[in-house]
Amino acid sequence: MKEYHSKNIAGHLAKAFLSNPLTPVLAFAILLLGYVSLEVMPREEDPQIQVSGGSVIVAIPGATPKEIANVIIKPLERRIREIKGIDNIYGTAMNNFGMLNVQYLIGQDRESSNLKLYDKVMQNMDHLPKGTLPPLVKPFDIDIDIPILTVAFYKLEGKQTDTIKLYKTIRDIQQNVNALENVSKTTLKGVKRPQFNVLIDLHKLSGYHISLGQIAQAIKAISSNAPQIDTPTATGKLVVFGIKNAVDNTDDLKELIVAQYQGSPIYLKDIATVSYNYDIQNHQTSLITYHKGMDADKVDHQEHKGDQKETEAIHFRDAGEQITMTISKLKGTNAVLIAKSAIEELHKAKAQLREQGVGFIITRNYGIRADEAVNELVHHLVITIIIIALILVPFLGWRESLVVTIAVPMILATTLFIALMTDQTINRITLFAFLLSLGLIVDDAIIVIENIHRHLHLPESKGREFDEIIIRATDEIGPSTNIATIAIMLTMIPMAFVGGMMGQFMKPIPLNVPVALAVSLFVAYVFAPYLARKLIKFKRGGD
Repeated sequence: MKEYHSKNIAGHLAKAFLSNPLTPVLAFAILLLGYVSLEVMPREEDPQIQVSGGSVIVAIPGATPKEIANVIIKPLERRIREIKGIDNIYGTAMNNFGMLNVQYLIGQDRESSNLKLYDKVMQNMDHLPKGTLPPLVKPFDIDIDIPILTVAFYKLEGKQTDTIKLYKTIRDIQQNVNALENVSKTTLKGVKRPQFNVLIDLHKLSGYHISLGQIAQAIKAISSNAPQIDTPTATGKLVVFGIKNAVDNTDDLKELIVAQYQGSPIYLKDIATVSYNYDIQNHQTSLITYHKGMDADKVDHQEHKGDQKETEAIHFRDAGEQITMTISKLKGTNAVLIAKSAIEELHKAKAQLREQGVGFIITRNYGIRADEAVNELVHHLVITIIIIALILVPFLGWRESLVVTIAVPMILATTLFIALMTDQTINRITLFAFLLSLGLIVDDAIIVIENIHRHLHLPESKGREFDEIIIRATDEIGPSTNIATIAIMLTMIPMAFVGGMMGQFMKPIPLNVPVALAVSLFVAYVFAPYLARKLIKFKRGGD
């Protein structure tokens, strides 16, 4: 073996690791790291896409939607269009305020985009009409705004529920869920929050010659939060002022002097009915769906296990009220583990909710979908490796086929570990990249083992040591194998420069396929010769 001097990297690697006692240790370490990476890597159903944008909210108390559209939405939309990189702008005009949702082109830097949007709004403050409140610029963060878990709380049939007590209970549950590791934020939709309700008699208001603005200012003067003013109803008889956490009790509001009439003070109780209840502006109802023939306990249990195979058999009932909690995760964290820990926290409060006549259903579980997608593709990956092994048996022999079959998991394990180290997540596209590369990464190992097999049967190999034959065979195919593999790698790299949403979505392919191909060269030159030495039966000179 000393007589042969390797001419390229393939021969040098084969010679260095062929009889090295650390080679099997390295192989075991690679497989172990790959398994740990598969278990530890954050799991998602789809790769995260960088979406930049934000919302601009401008309020003008008392303005109609038409006025908001003409003096706020349209002028501000023209100004924001001046920013480079804008994709779409969606304007919405409502009573008292307007909102502009701004979307940047996919791939735009989020921090830079948010700064541009804020600067443009601030630069045009002088163009806003008199009476406009300071604009609110709220950036949109897709990493934490898209929920991975949604929970619907509903009233159980035949049970009475205290709305305010229910809100406080669910708010405590929300606080506990939000404190879980890697949970970014939680929100409550459709909740009826406790507040002081001021129901104005419009006839008395007109009789005392008092405006709604006077009442709003009087209440605002003693409240820590600004009043929420609802518009008059179709009959013109009712206006609602919602005061959240503003005063201690209803008596404080009833004795509030809102104006003077003919030298006498006018108290709020003279023109309005004051009560402490929930926000009666929320008049929405909902329909709850659940598995037919299953009670709420079974539904919760099925959702907790992630069994979604019986979703066809559902029916509806009017729940009257529904509170939906959404749970979002931090970027690059494991959706499966976060969803599981959040569901466990919800089940801790299940008995307390039952006592108050409330049940809950998991209406969306992104963690289960991500876990199922990853597990299914891993299963297909294993099947593909087995198929490759069976195909190689009649052409190379079972020993040679076994060498290639062992090399494939080592290549995938190394690629997974590198992906973990580069802060990637494991998702459908990542595993699709592995499936795509399977037919490519086996080529190097097949070429090496086939050339070793050929050299073993050459007449000129007679009298040579087995180790020398392996090194010669590996060294011989080094240059051509390197060039062929690099050429395939270069065909994948341009995909990394594809723009738009598709480029972001398919990014794991150019990130992982070239890496897998590069690793396949290393495995073919290091472990394929070593495994051939251990597994292939040596016959001198083709005997």
